[in-house]
Amino acid sequence: MASFIESTDLFDMAEQHPFSDVHFWRDPETQLQAIIAIHSTKLGPAIGGCRMINYPSTHAAMKDACCLAAGMSYKTAINRLPFGGGKAVILKPPHLTDRKALFASFGRFVESLNGRYITAMDSGTTIDDMDVIASQTNHVMCTTTAGLASGDPSPHTAKGVYYGIKAAVKFKLQRDSLVGLHIAIQGVGNVGYALARLLHEDGVKLTVSDPNRQATERLVNEFGVDVVSADDIYSVSCDVFSPCALGQIINADSIALLNAAIIAGSANNQLQTPDMITALTNKGILYAPDYVINSGGVLQIAYLNKPDVVQHKLAALYDTLLDIFIQAERQNSSTVAVANRLAEQILTNSFAGANHE
Repeated sequence: MASFIESTDLFDMAEQHPFSDVHFWRDPETQLQAIIAIHSTKLGPAIGGCRMINYPSTHAAMKDACCLAAGMSYKTAINRLPFGGGKAVILKPPHLTDRKALFASFGRFVESLNGRYITAMDSGTTIDDMDVIASQTNHVMCTTTAGLASGDPSPHTAKGVYYGIKAAVKFKLQRDSLVGLHIAIQGVGNVGYALARLLHEDGVKLTVSDPNRQATERLVNEFGVDVVSADDIYSVSCDVFSPCALGQIINADSIALLNAAIIAGSANNQLQTPDMITALTNKGILYAPDYVINSGGVLQIAYLNKPDVVQHKLAALYDTLLDIFIQAERQNSSTVAVANRLAEQILTNSFAGANHE
C-alpha cells in the first residue's frame, strides 16, 4: 500500500473521478484486498456490483471502482430509482486458496458500512459468491435465498441492451426491424450470450469474439455465429458494434478500426477518456451511453418481485435512448453530454422522498 499512497494523491483522483468516499479492506488470512467506492447517496443507499478481476495495480483498481461508482449514480438517477451509486472491486489473488472465506470477509466489509453500500454480482463474481456474502450482511442482492434474492441480472441487462440497439437502429438507420442486420458482439459471457440469443431470434447476422473458446463454440452450435479474434472484432464491417466485456475499449486505436454505424453494448465505462465521444461523432458513429443502455440489471433489482414492472421499464429504455439521440441531434451535442445532463438534473433536484443524505 505504501507505494500506492506515494504515487497517487487520492484527492487529485477525486477531482478526476469524483467520489464521496472510498474504503479499503485488507484481510491477509483470506487473501482479500478490496475497495468500495461510493459516489453518491443522495437518492438512497449506494448500489453497485462487486467485481473480482486481475488488476495490474491498486491504482488501476481504485480508478475502476471510482469510475464505475459514478456510472452507477447516473444509471440509477436517469432511471429515477431510489439508490445512489457505488462499486466494489476485489484484486483477484494469483492463487486463490479459499473462495468462500474471501467472500465471507468481503461480506463483513460491506456490513461495516452499515447499509451505506449494497453489493451485487459483477464481472468475476457469481450468485454463489453473493450467497456467501449474505451470510455476513443483508446489504447484498443477486442472491438465491437471502437479502434481496434477485438472482442473475444478466438476462435483464441483455434485454435492456436489446431495446437500446433497436432504438439506435431506428434513429440511425431508420429501421424498425433488426432482420438482416449484422451485429458484432465483443464478449459472450452471461450478458453477451443472452443478447446473442435475442438478436438471433430477430434474424440478425452475428459475429462474436471472446477469449473463452467454449463460450464462442456454444454460440456457433446454437446460433451459427461467425467467430473472429479479439483484435479483429473492431474492424468487422457491421451495422452495430456491441461491447459486452470490460470497459475502456473505445480508444483512439479501436476507433480507427471501427467499421460500424452504431456502438451499443453492455460494458461499463466503454470510453477510455471523455473526449472519445468527439472522435466517434466525427466518424459518424452513434454511441448509446453505456450507463443508460446497460441498466436492465439494476432495474430488475429495483423492482424485485414485480416482473411486469421490470419488463415495462426495460421496454421504456427504447424511448429513453431514442429521446437522448434526438436531443443530441437537435442540440448539436453528444449523446453522452445529453445523458449526463439528464442524470445530473435528477441528482441535483432529487425527487420527493428520495433524499437520504
